[in-house]
Amino acid sequence: MNNYWKDKNVFVTGATGLVGSWLTKRLVDEKSNVVCLVRDMVPKSILWLSNYYKKVTIVTGCLEDYNLAARALNEYEIDTVFHLGAQTIVGTANRSPLTTFESNIKGTWTLLEAAKNCSLVKRVIVASSDKAYGSHDKLPYKEDTPLRGLHPYDCSKSCADLISQMYYNSYHLPVGIARCGNFFGGGDLNFSRIVPGTIRSVINNERPIIRSDGSYTRDYIYVKDAVDAYILLAQKLDDKRVHGEAFNFSNENRYTVLELVNLIIKLMDRTDLKPDIQNTAKSEIIHQSLSAEKAMKVLGWQSKYSVEAGLKETIAWYKDFFNNV
Repeated sequence: MNNYWKDKNVFVTGATGLVGSWLTKRLVDEKSNVVCLVRDMVPKSILWLSNYYKKVTIVTGCLEDYNLAARALNEYEIDTVFHLGAQTIVGTANRSPLTTFESNIKGTWTLLEAAKNCSLVKRVIVASSDKAYGSHDKLPYKEDTPLRGLHPYDCSKSCADLISQMYYNSYHLPVGIARCGNFFGGGDLNFSRIVPGTIRSVINNERPIIRSDGSYTRDYIYVKDAVDAYILLAQKLDDKRVHGEAFNFSNENRYTVLELVNLIIKLMDRTDLKPDIQNTAKSEIIHQSLSAEKAMKVLGWQSKYSVEAGLKETIAWYKDFFNNV
């Protein structure tokens, strides 16, 4: 138990998402008073399945609603903001860039503006992404690598990240920016993503689908490591030297999509199911990886889970989930 969070008033956006659900559970367990901004009720999300929605205050509305955000931060006397709310699916962004920009860019400046105007807010953690960097020949990305997303989702994350930096540099808002790789873990209901999609396919005795040619490389970070990263970054914002800083969080192990799918198949003891490589992916970055050197040196952060260890827990979660839905 971390007494740091006891009785703190915390506002979480994206609380029904993968990381947001696990973060909300963690904060409740740490005895925080948690207020969640929720647009849609998602009955199969961790937040609902675990009944933790009964332990938090829910504000219903959209990220882009300034008056709603300002009211919530002031009325609930919010001390800490975790901004995880976003449209997070690359394919959805490609099909509908405007709604993605509304959520990811306008939603970010709206919340930061509300936080700026609420004198009680002491720290704001913004969930950026490795996608904010865009495509670079030199890997791994370090925090001073330029942000230059060229596709709809990547561009939205670049913009949100830069806007967050601006709110610190222009208005001294105590912002900390977390840039993580691809999240995975139990509770991810976006089955177009490679980890939950592959696990579901194997459970259904189907060949896993790979939309790319299988050679795309990514960082993958287990959801519990991500929650630890956000919690630690928030605590470190007590030090003004951390204000406005961005940090990469990664276990620094990069996998191709095909390697990851084959690992899941192996862990599920179904090597007879060969991946269906469709090679139809478009508007996606080919190769990405993150250096976590800054987070380790400045914050003292360290990944606790290898990808394989995280996958074992994730597979067990989905087996139980599909047995009970």
